[in-house]
Amino acid sequence: MNAVELFNWTPALHVMAMGLLLALGPLGWVWLRHRQSDQADRRRALVVLTLFLTFDLVLFGAFTRLTDSGLGCPDWPGCYGSVTPIGALAHIEAAQTAMPTGPVTHSKAWIEMVHRYLATGVGVLILTLAMSSWASAIKRQQDVKPAWPTFTLLWVCLQGAFGAWTVTMKLHPAIVTMHLLGGLGLLALLCSQAVRSRRPLRAPLSPALRAALLCATVLVWMQITLGGWVSTNYAVLACQDFPLCNGQWWPVWDGLGFELWRELGLTASGEILPFSALVSIHVVHRFMALVVALALLGLAWRLKAAHVLVRQAQCLQALVVLQLLTGLSNVVLGWPLLAAVLHTGGAAGLVVVLTWALTASQRFTDSFHARATAVVGGIDTRPLA
Repeated sequence: MNAVELFNWTPALHVMAMGLLLALGPLGWVWLRHRQSDQADRRRALVVLTLFLTFDLVLFGAFTRLTDSGLGCPDWPGCYGSVTPIGALAHIEAAQTAMPTGPVTHSKAWIEMVHRYLATGVGVLILTLAMSSWASAIKRQQDVKPAWPTFTLLWVCLQGAFGAWTVTMKLHPAIVTMHLLGGLGLLALLCSQAVRSRRPLRAPLSPALRAALLCATVLVWMQITLGGWVSTNYAVLACQDFPLCNGQWWPVWDGLGFELWRELGLTASGEILPFSALVSIHVVHRFMALVVALALLGLAWRLKAAHVLVRQAQCLQALVVLQLLTGLSNVVLGWPLLAAVLHTGGAAGLVVVLTWALTASQRFTDSFHARATAVVGGIDTRPLA
């Protein structure tokens, strides 16, 4: 057992109270702005606001990781058993004196705890959405399906568990990557609910175009997983030049970098991870980026040519450019913090836009077939958009 108890539940209730306090702001804003609206409109507004705040949380999580603040408080859920770093000043001072550039400093402790407060606040908002959906479903006041809000609540609980394991397992690469994917998955769930809560349009996708959209989405998730693996293994600067990697188009392959279950900086057998393994991780991500960029640009061109999902197509084009520029900046400028955070933000943006497009196209297709069936039957009962 380490000197610091990894799980210290003493401040748990106080940390949850901090999250509740933070959540009262968004909840109050939604109620005041939509106090004349019905419950469905208020819930729709809360979903959109929670999506926005979750996106911000993903960015702050990237900032926490990129500033090496993930172990700013080496226990969970508090900081040395306190609800804030103020109560842990003596412990933090001792740790910082022993290792001035180590994982525990005053600033890193605050960054880590603010991230936990924000995550708890988002969790309260998602809990509110689930409770509201169940209340409406029980009263049968509206056609509400609480399954998705409930699944989202379970998802955010699992995401919290991965956040705890990130700390207690000392930034284990597989756990940190799963924590990143969990955050982006939460974005996708909230985005899908936000789109479904709005009125469907009438612009169905062809089967081929929808298949292209699905393939592009799978490729993006694969690339995000690779990007998370690059970041959590600190392989961003393994290649010092572009377009070559340390003067080579394809360096010698070292599969040790893709051993999934191992500690940070070590192989699965416990030996020091060789630099060639980090280079291999970086190069795979770099070449995959080219494939994904071409797939997304091709998809955007086809959507615009078909005059469907044009806004989503424009967003995809802009995000591809952002990802290419920030990814290149990470290499040639030595991994600047702003470019690295924006790179994560661009990945999150791609998840949101592709989920938006997939959900909307599914709704478009459903409404199109329902309308076509009604017309063929001789009675058009569906209102025009």
